Amino acid sequence: MSTPQALQGVKVIEMGQLIAGPFAAKTLGDFGADVIKIEPPGSGDPLRNWRMVQNGTSVWWQVQSRNKRSIALNLRSADGQDIARKLIAEADVLVENFRPGTLEAWGLGWDALHALNPGLVMLRISGYGQTGPYRDRPGFGVVGEAMGGLRHLTGEPGRVPVRVGVSIGDTLAALHGCIGVLAALHHRKANGGLGQVVDVALHEAVFNVMESLIPEYSAFGAVREPAGSALPGITPSNAYNCTDGCVLVAGNGDSIFKRLMLAIDRPDLAHAPDLAVNAGRNQRAAELDAAIGSWTARHTVEEVITTLLAADVPVGRVYTAKDIAEDPHYRARDMLLQQTTRDGDTLEVPGIVPKLSATPGAIRSAAPHLGGDTDAVLRGMGLSDAQIATLRAQGVVA
Repeated sequence: MSTPQALQGVKVIEMGQLIAGPFAAKTLGDFGADVIKIEPPGSGDPLRNWRMVQNGTSVWWQVQSRNKRSIALNLRSADGQDIARKLIAEADVLVENFRPGTLEAWGLGWDALHALNPGLVMLRISGYGQTGPYRDRPGFGVVGEAMGGLRHLTGEPGRVPVRVGVSIGDTLAALHGCIGVLAALHHRKANGGLGQVVDVALHEAVFNVMESLIPEYSAFGAVREPAGSALPGITPSNAYNCTDGCVLVAGNGDSIFKRLMLAIDRPDLAHAPDLAVNAGRNQRAAELDAAIGSWTARHTVEEVITTLLAADVPVGRVYTAKDIAEDPHYRARDMLLQQTTRDGDTLEVPGIVPKLSATPGAIRSAAPHLGGDTDAVLRGMGLSDAQIATLRAQGVVA
């Protein structure tokens, strides 16, 4: 008997493309939801061709669209919109990341869909949200990262801010969207089966993880500035050069700091009364970083890690893709899984997060070809082969 999944029986319709909406739907699909992805005929989701391509398809696509079925449907046509309505009428969740007003122009706005399916939970991810003076502006994750306050803090002081090396604004929005969907599904059970809108703005998802940024400004007028690899106000926590690379050391706990200083042969700092708490260490942050950096600079990465782990100090190397692929801990926790694509290629892909003990997630199916499930989905709606052929000839489906 197969292991049950947490979202088994939940039907999700995914509209939109690229990262935020599709990442949210992928996450729901990993835990058992039946995800039907609507793509435009001909081109499909642009992510199919982003970054590195194998046999005509992006390997990123293979991760982002696993556990989904694809129907190629022209949403700009009246017949295509009618098919979408019928799909949504039977769905639990609709995920979309169009610019606000797009679905309304197609007759697929919240009011119309809620009347059609009162239990529908509608996740709407956009640059600036469904309301407010900026709602109609185009918005991508990078702009959300900037407006949310993150981009100002990334990089070295006095230099142009740099981006985090992944589309963090989009994925943060997607994860917040998943939280909203799960909360709305839970609420639906005790609310007469009524659904609701989950409105996620890219910049708000970023802003929500900005910790004490605003309270510090509110209380002290303090504007946090970029600090490179350090975390100002939490000392010591930084990256340090070794003879063959660099390590991250987090020695900011009071007892951890003492063990760290003893491990690097600085008992004077370990026992200094003013350094016993974080407030005192903040006053001498540059001195502490210099002391740690002087010690790490005389050792290899492996020597530093071995010494500090023996002292029970949090430390780690800066991992590359190769480091991750070769790490036994990743494999022990099933965070590197093998997936066979629809074209027969075998890829290693990221595993599923979080780990659920009773209803774990799983990769049930590989990412679909464009429109590869169109006929099956339409037949499931009761359409005959002749009707499907007519829709295909008219360019409504593909």
